[in-house]
Amino acid sequence: MAAINWQQALQPLIKKYRGKQHPLDHHHNPYELLVMVVLSAQDSDRNINKIAPELFNAYPDMTALRKADAESLYPFVNKVRSSRKKTTWLLEIATQLKQDKNIPTTLDELTALPGIGRKSANVIMRELGVKAEGIIVDLHVVRVAPRLGLATGTDPKNWRSK
Repeated sequence: MAAINWQQALQPLIKKYRGKQHPLDHHHNPYELLVMVVLSAQDSDRNINKIAPELFNAYPDMTALRKADAESLYPFVNKVRSSRKKTTWLLEIATQLKQDKNIPTTLDELTALPGIGRKSANVIMRELGVKAEGIIVDLHVVRVAPRLGLATGTDPKNWRSK
């Protein structure tokens, strides 16, 4: 099998999607982005966009969210998959960060927050204009890439281009 020139092969995709807005409607607000990314795991962006306005009317920033408790926050996120766990994560994040200005922008700091893995951290970084570390992949890519011979192993952190 001949080596693939990935830089060349990916150019049509890069051209098509460069500058496209992320499907989460976060109004370029880091607080909204962080909350919506946490909520969107295992759920659809469309569902998160639907519940977001009411949630952000009640909790417009990290300071307001920090003052919430599970009982008051849960009704705003109960239509989200794993809503109880995500409610807990959001409250823990708000307790740790306290204010919007404390939202981190590095992979290590973001992944140290509850409910934020590498993919979520890279989405946040990209949307905040910080260079993502690696390519953002989801579970489908993790399963399919090795089958297609594009990667070896099951941990994308260890993938290298061929």
